Amino acid sequence: MVKRNIISVLDMKDDMPQLVELAEKLKKERGNHGEPLRGKTLAMIFEKPSTRTKISFDVAMSELGGHPLYLSARDMQLDHGETVEDTARVMSRFVHGIMYRAFDYKMMDRLGDSATVPVISGLDNLEHPCQALADMLTIKEHLGSFKGKKLVYLGDGNNVCNSLLYACAIMGVDMIACCPAVRMPNAEIMLGAARIADQNGSKILASHEPLEACVDADILYTDTWVSMGDSTSEEVAVKIFKKYQINQELLDIAKPDCIVMHCLPCHRGQEITDDVIEGPHSVVFDEAENRLHAQKAILLTLLK
Repeated sequence: MVKRNIISVLDMKDDMPQLVELAEKLKKERGNHGEPLRGKTLAMIFEKPSTRTKISFDVAMSELGGHPLYLSARDMQLDHGETVEDTARVMSRFVHGIMYRAFDYKMMDRLGDSATVPVISGLDNLEHPCQALADMLTIKEHLGSFKGKKLVYLGDGNNVCNSLLYACAIMGVDMIACCPAVRMPNAEIMLGAARIADQNGSKILASHEPLEACVDADILYTDTWVSMGDSTSEEVAVKIFKKYQINQELLDIAKPDCIVMHCLPCHRGQEITDDVIEGPHSVVFDEAENRLHAQKAILLTLLK
């Protein structure tokens, strides 16, 4: 079998609908998977700490019968005494797959290019593909379909936003990246996503005005204003992003059955108000759970 990485959402471009369907099936059949990954080991390298990524991959491998191996970057010689390329080659002799949560997408690409086993991105500073797949599963669960749906992303045009642009374009969801001019998503990704969306009958747009962008939205989505590793101070972030907060005012101009999403962790009272995240439109904790099921679908597809 040809080795396959999932480092970008584009690596799922040809089979994202099938991965969503598989994740749905695995969610319904939780506890009855058998052991399809028995004898398989997934090395999990963490440069950045995590709650959801660590737990969900650990549980996913365990429930599929495989073995998760946690590795802190501090305990390795990753690019410090040994090249990333040599580390990747050596690890490939020991394990069946590598999940890497990295600060720098360039390191992710180097590891992916050199490993002879599949490499899965658990996040880097450019993309978060596993989150995007979980998000598509969540939209399917709560809205039933993708075509004709409108997602408005509000706040920092970060890695989560970048991956959402690709995922929405692939699945036929209209997306507006509503961000301050100084914190728009990656321009190359926006252009690439717009091209894919055009082929699938949807639109990728940009906006700086939440009160215009959120009209008749099916999905309102946000993320923390200051990502891990970001040097922006909280005080500066509040000034930049204040009007992009998801609150009742924005929810009132969206569709009546609009769902609210956040990849977590959140800062209540900043990017989202407490009453909204705890309210009836919030699917935030379903979304968090769906990381487990989406990643099971990825693991089975790459490692079985």
